[in-house]
This record gives sequence, C-alpha cells and structure tokens, in this order.
Amino acid sequence: MAENQKDVVLDVDDKPAFGQWVGLSLQHMFSMFGSTVLVPLLVGLNPGIALFSSGVGTLLHILITKREIPAYMGSSFAFIVPMMSLMQTTGYPGVAAGVISVGVIYLIIAGIVAMIGTDWIDKLLPPIVVGPIVMVIGLSLAPSAAQSATLLNDKYDIRVFLVAMLTLGVTILFNMKLRGFLGLIPILLGIMVGYIAAAAVGLVDFKPVMEASWFAMPDFEIPFVNYQPHLYWNAIIVMAPLALVTITEYLGHLMVLDDLTGRDYMKEPGLQRTLAGDGAASVFAGLVGGPSVTSYGENIGVMAITKVHSVYVLIGAAIFAILFSFVYLLMTRTVFLNFFYGLLYHLTKKQPPLSTS
Repeated sequence: MAENQKDVVLDVDDKPAFGQWVGLSLQHMFSMFGSTVLVPLLVGLNPGIALFSSGVGTLLHILITKREIPAYMGSSFAFIVPMMSLMQTTGYPGVAAGVISVGVIYLIIAGIVAMIGTDWIDKLLPPIVVGPIVMVIGLSLAPSAAQSATLLNDKYDIRVFLVAMLTLGVTILFNMKLRGFLGLIPILLGIMVGYIAAAAVGLVDFKPVMEASWFAMPDFEIPFVNYQPHLYWNAIIVMAPLALVTITEYLGHLMVLDDLTGRDYMKEPGLQRTLAGDGAASVFAGLVGGPSVTSYGENIGVMAITKVHSVYVLIGAAIFAILFSFVYLLMTRTVFLNFFYGLLYHLTKKQPPLSTS
C-alpha cells in the first residue's frame, strides 16, 4: 500500500465482513441507482434491463481487469440524445446496433493498446486535456441535479428543495460525526433520512407499492429472439464516435482511481484490459436491451468519502443490481423503503397484491 494510503479502511484486495459487505454494497448500488435508471427512462428503454446490464457489465469489467480495479459500470449520459432520436426512427434494434458499436470501438482501441502500447494515448489525451473534458461532462449534469432538487412535475416545490437540502446536510453530518460501521455508510443513511422526510411531507406515493407484483421479468431485447439483427449504419455513425468522449471520461476516472488507491492502473492490469472490460460491458448491454455503460464518478466519490476501496464491495453492488432488476417494487420512483413497507403490507394483509399486467 502506498504511503499516502495508510488511512484507507479497506484496500482494493480486502474483503469486508458479511454484515459490512451488505451495507457497503447497498450504499454503492443506491449511489448509482438514480443515474442508471434515469437514462433508460429518458430514452424509452426498460430501466430493469439497464440495472441488470449495469450489474453484469460491472462483473465483466472486474473479471477482465483481474479484480484489480474498483469501478462500477452504469448507464452513460453521453448517448442520451442519439438514443432518443434512434428510438423514434429505428426503434431499439437501431439503438442496439449503436450501443454494440460503442463497445466494439472500446475493444478495437484495447487491441491497439495491447499491440503498440499507450504512448500515443498519452500524447493524444494528456491529463491537461482529460481533466477539462471530465469537468465539462460533470458540470453539464448540474442543471439536472438542480431541477431534481427543486421541481415536482415540472413545477417548483419548496418541499422538494427542503428535502434535498436535508438529505445533503445529514449525509455531510453523518460523514463527519459517525464512527465505526455507521461512519462507512453516510450516503446510505442520508438516503434513508431523505426518504423518510419525503414521505412525511407527502412527496412519496405508496400506491405503486400496493399494485406492484413482487417479481417481474424485464423485457430483454435479445437479437434473433425479439428482432432480426441488422447493421443500422446511421446508428453506428452517430453513436460510435461518441465512444471517444466516454473513453476520455474513463481515462479521467482511472487517473482519479490511481490517486485514490495509490496504484497505476495504466500499467497493471493495463489500459488494454480496462478498455476491454468497459467495451465488453457495453456489448453485453446492447445485446440484452440496455443503454451503453461507462464507469461512474458517483461510486468513485463514495470510495473517496468512506475510504473503502474494496473491489468486493463493488462486486456486491453489482449482484444487488442484478437481483433488484427483477424486483418490481425496487424499480418504482419510491425506491428504498418501499421494500420494507411492501413487506409489512404483505405480512399484515390477507389479500394478494394487485397485478400490474
């Protein structure tokens, strides 16, 4: 471990105790949950499939990178506009062709890196270029965060703002004051407090909980089953070049992870493996009906706050994402405590829940 990493609670190779594992993994899952399901909701894809493909994509990335990089793969915002356009013209088959082409670009560049090294990338995308690009991508999402913290049904609502500020405030307070295991899950605790506050002021609709089935199989869009695969060149031409943008973002995330964990992931496991992992995740997402995926800054932020860098925590988050993609209760807008509320309802009521079909 590097000299400046001695304050780390769990290093990349460390396995947490089972009880800690569950809480830490849930925290990571809920940190990426909003963004990962927002992309398919905006585009018109199935959010359950997006959650499923993000979990499997994360496991693929971790497997290909030999369990050395603690990174989570979530739905990428860079492709929202072209995917929305394609959904109105070619439908999902066109989106699938575009998403798969993005993964193929990653794999091609990974092959080039494996053959000739990374010097050309260092010259083409030095840190002074990567940094501003990552900043621009992040800052471009600021209006969305501001709207989420102020708007309800496209109208300003003071309750939304107060709940957002309370959630932020208690999360910061928990991070500063709590010790022990609770001090490692301030974001998860902040989500719980924010949810309870939202329910108290009437911002939570429990009706979907009453009407939801316990489990629902996502509608996978699998080639040769749902449609005949076809090369949609318009989709490929529109989406494939954007892979260079997300690759730049990905390089920025690797640089942050290098500093955070005291390692050099460009050398070990090597940039070719990291790009191949991300590319394989996007190809898988395209094959099952999900949006293109990329590494998530939200989860890197969680690691920076908690000092927990364990790749096994990310594996747990990916497994939870896969499991929750089949639980309809957890796919509604009222995400977190609906599970427990629904459990209480089903235990105390004799009649079965209404079907949504």
